Amino acid sequence: MIPSYNTIITQKEKGIYSIALNRPNLHNAMNDVMIAELTYVFVEISRLTDVRVVILRGNGKSFCAGADLNYMKNIAQFGFEENAKDGKKLATLYKSIYDCPIPTLAVVHGSAFGGANGLLAACDIVIAEENTTFAFSEVKLGIAPATISPFVIKRIGEFGAKELMTTGRRFNGKEAEKWHLINHCVPENELEDTLNKITKQLMTSAPDAVKQTKAIIGEVLKKEIDEVIDYTANKLAELRASEEGQEGMEAFLEKRKPNWTE
Repeated sequence: MIPSYNTIITQKEKGIYSIALNRPNLHNAMNDVMIAELTYVFVEISRLTDVRVVILRGNGKSFCAGADLNYMKNIAQFGFEENAKDGKKLATLYKSIYDCPIPTLAVVHGSAFGGANGLLAACDIVIAEENTTFAFSEVKLGIAPATISPFVIKRIGEFGAKELMTTGRRFNGKEAEKWHLINHCVPENELEDTLNKITKQLMTSAPDAVKQTKAIIGEVLKKEIDEVIDYTANKLAELRASEEGQEGMEAFLEKRKPNWTE
């Protein structure tokens, strides 16, 4: 049973788990409650066997405006130990999204400031409306985009991170796509169609094979090529012999759709 939340809305239907940030009057700014609720729901989703796609988006005018002002006022009074604990909670949230074994899609519009970029960067695929405003605004407040940096740097690389994170400047969807912070920059009227297209593509892929593919990518990225040769060869053999692998190959040879699309 899905619990009720104060800052997010969730829905699970036909293998698609949707999460909407739901503080629209505050542009979905993150506070300690939202951080805890998002972390909880992503940990729970990772345990589900009937979910094939996770969609993260924001209600109202923005995806997420970063940290809530009242939340920031409170943490400004924290000592070092309390701040370290709070930072660990944020980092744990981003990692719970990044580690989700199910494909994660972020749908971004309006604004994505500060920590919001950690949410989207931790997702597998990001679709953004072209007029979305992005900014790594932490440096303008005298701090740094620390907890989001591992996930953002994976997406945009060292020198993209250096430019965008140190200037803190604002940029739009087209530039975000250029830096590879997002996968797809589209006009507002194409946002839902693009989301539906990618979702359908994922839903026609074998569910366990998709999870295994995500796991393989993660494992390969941790090691040098020579270290993963045996791992990848063994994984291929394992998947070919699996129930999904056998069904997929038979369906291909018999020129029919595999059973997971029915």
